[in-house]
Formats: sequence, C-alpha cells, structure tokens
Amino acid sequence: MASTDALQAEKGKVTPAYLLAKKQRGEKIVRITCYDYPMALLTDRAGVDAILVGDSCGMVVAGLSSTVPVTMDEMIYHCKAVSRAAKHAMVIGDLPFLSYQTDIRDAVYNAGRLIKEGSADVVKLEGGEDYAPTIKAIVKAGIPVVGHIGITPQTASMSGGFKVKGTDVATARNLIEDAKAVQAAGAFMMTLEGAPDRLAELICKELDIPVTTM
Repeated sequence: MASTDALQAEKGKVTPAYLLAKKQRGEKIVRITCYDYPMALLTDRAGVDAILVGDSCGMVVAGLSSTVPVTMDEMIYHCKAVSRAAKHAMVIGDLPFLSYQTDIRDAVYNAGRLIKEGSADVVKLEGGEDYAPTIKAIVKAGIPVVGHIGITPQTASMSGGFKVKGTDVATARNLIEDAKAVQAAGAFMMTLEGAPDRLAELICKELDIPVTTM
C-alpha cells in the first residue's frame, strides 16, 4: 500500500491543510533545509513534506558569521532556485533580518515579495508574542505563516548566543506563552529551535498546529 506521503505527492503540492491533517493523525512531518536547485530536486523526489529556504544560506553558502547580513534579494534568489525544483514539497521562505521588524507594512510587503518574486508557498519569521500582530497582518493579507521561537538566529547576540532556551521555569513558561501567541495570531505551523526535549514535547502537545523542532 502506498504511503500517505506518496499519495500526497501524486495529488500535487503539500498544503497547510495537509500538514495540519498529519498533525491530527499523529504522523511525523519531514522538513529539510535547501538553498539551491540540485539539492531541492533530490529532496523533493525523496517525498519530504516541506523545504525551508533559510536565511542560514548566509552562513552555510556564503560563509558569513551570522544570518544578519542576508538581504531580501538574496532570499528571493534562493527561493526561486528551490521553487523550480519543488513540485510537491511546500517551499518555506525565510524573512531575513529587518525585512519585517521595522513595521507591519514592511512585513506584509516583504512577505509578498517572497511569494510573488521568490515563488515560495509560505513564509517564516522569528519571534514570539511581540510579533503576533505582524503574523496576524501577514495572514490577513492571504500569506500563510510559519512561526519560529526558541533560538532565534537573527537576534542571537542579544540573547546570549546559540544556547538552549527554556532550561528554567521562567524561560520555559515564556516559550510556552510565545508558542500560544504565535498560534493565536494565525500561524499554521511553528519551528521550535534549541529547546529541551521535554519542553519541546510539551509545546507540541499543547498546540493544535504542527511543530517542527531543530
């Protein structure tokens, strides 16, 4: 019997509704990070659910020391390359630093650029409760959003670097509240990076939307 992933591949593009259905069935979601056409082609053919085009391209591909210098034009370039290969996997485009933090209008406009110019299917942005209004505005504009909490690379220097988050009661509670705020704002999926396993498991159970961990 064909797997659910194979059946979905026959039907076409992976959608937010499909990923939510996998969450409700208790099935794992497979998401891989790619930055170029050849790797995205292989990944898509392998039947993954989603491909993240991360602003980590600045560090992984360009040799930068952080993700901060990555521009919108660079993200659009990488999203276009990956999107040409991804016939079935959902393409998640990362909003780079200062493309959404300045104001909500900029956030909606730049999210739209990743969709229109980069051919991404959805966008991802970092931040918890403070960015709930931004997420809500992007979703209202008709653009699906993936949230990202825990270690947030764009602002890692302000929070002690790339260290595990939620290791004490206070910060664990903050992460849970951030997760709930991101969901309430309308994000259809969330990335949780650098949280202890038990906390990550708790957040996955607390939320109705799918959670991918890093």
